[in-house]
Amino acid sequence: MLIRLRTPLLILLLLVSVGCSTTGPQHPTPFEAMEELYDSPRDFTRPEDIDQLYHSRSWLVARKLKIDPIEFGNISKAPVQHARTKILGTSREDAVRSLAAKIWMIEHAQHTVDITYYIFKRDLVGYAILGALCNAVKRGVDIRIMVDSLGSFHMTHSELKALESCAEEAGFIHDANGHPTTHKARVQSVIINALTSPKSWVNRRSHDKLLIVDGDFPGKDMIITGGRNISVDYYGISNDGSSNPDTYVDLEILLRSSEEAIENDDVSVGEVSGIYYTLLFLHKGNRRIRPAKRVEDDVVQTDPYFHQRRKAQDRLAFLKSLPKMQAVFAEMPTYLSEGFNDSQVRIAHELGNLTSKDVVANATAIKSQNENSIGALLWNFMTESAEPDQTTGTFRIISPYLFIAKYKDKEGNLIWDGAKELKKLLAEYPDKNLEVITNSALTSDNFFTQSIIDMDMAPRLLLSPELREAWLSGLDSGEFNPEVVESEEWKKQVNNPRIKIYQTGKIDSVLLGGTEHYGKLHAKFIFDDEFGFVGTSNFDYRSRLYNNEMGFYFLDPSLSMELSKSYGILKAMSYRWGSPEWLEMRKTIIESGTFKGYTTKTQRGYAKFLKSTGLVKQF
Repeated sequence: MLIRLRTPLLILLLLVSVGCSTTGPQHPTPFEAMEELYDSPRDFTRPEDIDQLYHSRSWLVARKLKIDPIEFGNISKAPVQHARTKILGTSREDAVRSLAAKIWMIEHAQHTVDITYYIFKRDLVGYAILGALCNAVKRGVDIRIMVDSLGSFHMTHSELKALESCAEEAGFIHDANGHPTTHKARVQSVIINALTSPKSWVNRRSHDKLLIVDGDFPGKDMIITGGRNISVDYYGISNDGSSNPDTYVDLEILLRSSEEAIENDDVSVGEVSGIYYTLLFLHKGNRRIRPAKRVEDDVVQTDPYFHQRRKAQDRLAFLKSLPKMQAVFAEMPTYLSEGFNDSQVRIAHELGNLTSKDVVANATAIKSQNENSIGALLWNFMTESAEPDQTTGTFRIISPYLFIAKYKDKEGNLIWDGAKELKKLLAEYPDKNLEVITNSALTSDNFFTQSIIDMDMAPRLLLSPELREAWLSGLDSGEFNPEVVESEEWKKQVNNPRIKIYQTGKIDSVLLGGTEHYGKLHAKFIFDDEFGFVGTSNFDYRSRLYNNEMGFYFLDPSLSMELSKSYGILKAMSYRWGSPEWLEMRKTIIESGTFKGYTTKTQRGYAKFLKSTGLVKQF
């Protein structure tokens, strides 16, 4: 099993000849510059290595590349690495801590910042991040920023153009010793799979949430990824600075290079993360955007981005002035340097989803072609971990939109049934158990996906065909029918001792007239006693087939213990699917007369429509 290999794997670029044609001895392509960097020991006190770093980070249009970066990412096996890790968990305190960490990291970056988010909103959090990035480039920090063209849709992206205009006052990039070099820092803004690009596929999105600071400088590097986007909706805060208890309940992993990598001059987790970022950065469907030039005449010079830059600085100052933020900012020097685990990690992604064809009929083949596929690596672990000391324990999956996949070929023949395969696996290893936490109709922000969870995923895993038919038959004949939901057979099946499905939210929610806030589950992680994954994938069809997703697999019992704490918080705020309490909550929602009540009442119709039309594969 790849994740358990103890011997270091060579970095993906060492053994692959990229074959790019040189545009000139002083201007190598990004691939050539990376190959030069990683083909010998790197020393960023040397001007020639700083030159290569600069060019490896430079935007280049696809027609000037001799290799497809997405294909390159598929065929290049990422290494298993040692890294220092910790979890930014699901608590409201960790949500605030996550925001403070991101801003602190940017404000203390010394060399580079790479940032990409599916959702980057123009709100308090978004502008505060832009303000920190603007200040960073003026210090001499080289910045690359990407946002998804649909998740962060905007007609002009004037906020990103304003950020890039900060580079007019850019300082010079510093070497490893802190001395200025001959290269001025830049802001390079890219829209991922731009809707205006003829090479972009509209239905292919980058769902990434990734921040890398000083990635090529082991010991200084810091990486954050997970479920949180750049918006007030993820940090328990409102635009006016007040607390918002009904935001997304999320989780992230924080990584730094290990002492071992620093001492042995191994390729660090920051460097591998930066290489991954470059592959996405250079994708042919992306579009580079730039600020408009200033209009000058003899009387006045017009700066079209002055107000945007000022707003970013105002929002940053306001956010940092909030008492709760001040307290957490004061903790950051200690928090970001102490209390880390020593873990083995491996980056995983679904870059191939951005360009793959016939994604439903060829789903299993496509995943097998990607050496770093999140889904393929997960299934390999689940099916290959049956060593004598690995046949017991509980495997836990946490996802807001978890689906159990079913694929058919072009002729309509079933080629994969995830529910059947999971049950087969559990039958083969009777001491293995599965637990799932996902949203309920109360906490979900997407009633279409929730209909599939309640009318497809859970019934397929828990119920017999006969009981599943009764459940799906209708409210009065199924869900509200005591002969079905109070029967001994129902109780036996929904209380399966080896498959437990929990859904967040309880009947005392403020949405139902109670006093408790449950938010909306958005965390995505999986783990057992020592192995796990934290990243951006929801494990729904869209994540498996259409979106690029990324994250880190890990091997470390201590990190699993950290995830277990967040899991316990989520489980305590959940009901078990099919339980009397869960059924009572659903009935209360349905009878509330609200929009949630209507969409819960009509779930069966939504699920039937999505499956019969094939639209379910779009969620």
